[in-house]
Amino acid sequence: MFLRQLLDERRQSVSAGRAVYLSFDDDRLAGVELEQLSFLLEEYYRRHPVWRGRETVSWFLDEIQLVPGWERFVRRVLDTEKAEIVVSGSSARMLSREVHTSLRGRGLATVIRPFSFREFLRHRGEEPKLEARRWTPAGRSLVEKRFREFLVEGGFPEAQGVPATLGIELLQGYVDTVLFRDVVERYAVSQMAALRWLVRQCLRNPAGSFSAHRLHRDLKAQGHGVAKDAVHAMLGYLLDAFLLSAVPLSTDSERQRNSNPRKLYPADPGLIKAFDASGRSNLSHALETAVLNELDRRGAEVGYVKTGDGLEVDFLARRPTAGEELIQVCADLSDPETRRRELRALTAAAKEHPRATRRLLVLDRDARGQAEASGIEVLPAYEWLLAATDEE
Repeated sequence: MFLRQLLDERRQSVSAGRAVYLSFDDDRLAGVELEQLSFLLEEYYRRHPVWRGRETVSWFLDEIQLVPGWERFVRRVLDTEKAEIVVSGSSARMLSREVHTSLRGRGLATVIRPFSFREFLRHRGEEPKLEARRWTPAGRSLVEKRFREFLVEGGFPEAQGVPATLGIELLQGYVDTVLFRDVVERYAVSQMAALRWLVRQCLRNPAGSFSAHRLHRDLKAQGHGVAKDAVHAMLGYLLDAFLLSAVPLSTDSERQRNSNPRKLYPADPGLIKAFDASGRSNLSHALETAVLNELDRRGAEVGYVKTGDGLEVDFLARRPTAGEELIQVCADLSDPETRRRELRALTAAAKEHPRATRRLLVLDRDARGQAEASGIEVLPAYEWLLAATDEE
């Protein structure tokens, strides 16, 4: 879909013939081999010889990873023809570090993520056009309603607006596809039962601290005979496949960062509901997941903070152009002790990171009123999510 959008934009500025789209997921191109890509290129220029070497031709190649060795073809065309090439693929085989290596630094990677909250609203034609302080009461109430829906349904486009049962089946199917295509096939994983257990455990316990040692111990208790190195590898495969994100301890010490547990989050808040059979709402973990995914979208380097007296702040985000942010996320501040703990953690972390902006992101306006604090910005998470445009 994204590639077709780029194609349409390109065809608005050049003649249609100079913007070529090929999907290798099309059954008519099934089994195309590397040398046949050259035949396609030559046939194109036989039909349009006047453009060869004179006009830039844009090639949009979808699911290109289905053609083994495609990188060599792309590199040759970039070196010898007047062309620009956009490739896409829904597979871990399109990892940006591997593409950069194959193309010798001539590629720029773009990760296509599920909808952000702004895109979630835009999809429904309900994106606010004004800043939050200028919303009408009815407009704010609609945003709050949609935000709670977003935390449950998530941002996968095909899951929007479908019945809850069908949405859960759809998201579970996505995860199965990732496991088989991007993990099992790619890395020849034979311990499928252990891999499935690991995925369910991570998705059912989002925002939890996980270590390979603990997961290895739990797998053994479940009767899965898996080596600790294999658990390390499986976690790496799931991260490479964009199914999970890992947040390390924020520290300048590489040893401390590697020896402390990481916090694991799903790629989309909708995956929490799809794999949590307990019936609990899990809004707090979904809220934390949505905030992390937005920080990733904004290009932040993210870690969590543990203060000297054992308090924890969910995120320390660093962006070259925006400085540091200490962000604590809490859906329910109705308990006074919870409120004191969250604010105390932010205050303590600020002593160790004095230049960081301090923010407490809450679920809605009611929670904000319970947590006003000097030096700490308290605001509904949806306002923070909508405060930046996609271009930022």
